[in-house]
Amino acid sequence: MDCLLCGSDQKRIFARVESFGFPLVYYQCENCGLIYQSKKESRAANPEFYRRTYRQIYQSCEEPTPKDLWVQEQRAKHLIDILRHHLEISPEKVLDIGASAGVLLQQFRKSFSSDVVGVEPGDAYRAYAEESGIEMKESMEALLASDHGKFDLVNMSHVLEHLAEPVEELKRIILELLKDGGILLLEVPNFFAHDSYELAHLACYTPHTLREVLRQAGFRLVLLEKHGVPRSKLLNLYLTGIAKASPEAHGTIEIKKDRFVGFKRNVSMLYRRLMQKFFPHKAWLPIPVIDQK
Repeated sequence: MDCLLCGSDQKRIFARVESFGFPLVYYQCENCGLIYQSKKESRAANPEFYRRTYRQIYQSCEEPTPKDLWVQEQRAKHLIDILRHHLEISPEKVLDIGASAGVLLQQFRKSFSSDVVGVEPGDAYRAYAEESGIEMKESMEALLASDHGKFDLVNMSHVLEHLAEPVEELKRIILELLKDGGILLLEVPNFFAHDSYELAHLACYTPHTLREVLRQAGFRLVLLEKHGVPRSKLLNLYLTGIAKASPEAHGTIEIKKDRFVGFKRNVSMLYRRLMQKFFPHKAWLPIPVIDQK
């Protein structure tokens, strides 16, 4: 069992890259087409990586930075705007898995008066959120042990690409965390625009493989938006989805292979380079606090 989506051990090397000084190998599954790092090879597959190492490598400190907080705030506002157009009723109970500094949960409290809970392994980020009065848990196990019951909405923003067992974790959400009729909100980097190759990114999702991983777990995608918020007006760097548990999902679901991934990646990255060259100020929007991509 190797592929993070379908479990196949049939793979080929797709790319060799370097991230934060670490050499990485990305494979393509011959069965489903997913681009991924091997769980056996990646240090990011160890849960302790996010507790002790992740923030130090990515931003050289454990505490939330002004840049990170600004990005979280912009993403939170965008997600809330999407939900306003697609929610029939406001969610009473909201869970954010990978809640970071709790910025999105603050927006849920402000916009929908929701009762909110977050899961965040990073001690400093969890403490920052708790200072805002948000209840936080260090792990899914701690959340389940606290007997919070089920939620109207579960968010996984920039989390799925970090998971070593995405299908199993999504199944767990349906079985243990999501109310009947509840909503899963998620966002991932779009492999057909975003760099995607990062130490902590175990999987690189395309619109097809995002839809497929949800389908394999028993979800149906009811909305998929491609966009660049908050970094670009021209590049669809991210995929935001709203999904619901599918009552028809049962037994083994046949995998639909993602085809021509390499070709689509090459074309999309060529488009990105052209937009950066001819429209640099729209291709990359500045971050007010720290102007870096």
